[in-house]
Amino acid sequence: MYAVFKTGGKQYRAATGDVLKVEKIEAEKGATVELDQVLMVGEGEDVKVGAPYLKGGKVTATIVDHGRHKKIKVIKFKRRKNYRKQMGHRQYFTQIEITGIDA
Repeated sequence: MYAVFKTGGKQYRAATGDVLKVEKIEAEKGATVELDQVLMVGEGEDVKVGAPYLKGGKVTATIVDHGRHKKIKVIKFKRRKNYRKQMGHRQYFTQIEITGIDA
């Protein structure tokens, strides 16, 4: 069984036991979180789609770790104006393990 859920403004597809890196969640390592913005739950031909969310749909996950992604470079450049600016950015993430899916 898999579910499509929304957290941090992004959508993720996951099954039980998957480990995902999602946008930062304010909770301690080892805590259990319930993600209730479930868009779709399915298994084979049996698929339930919400409008926009499934009533009673819930994805349960355990927080494995917190961290930061690799640095990306942000470059601003205007030709013939002698303007160059370079910055870096590292986005925070939370690594979660999906423990249960309820439709």
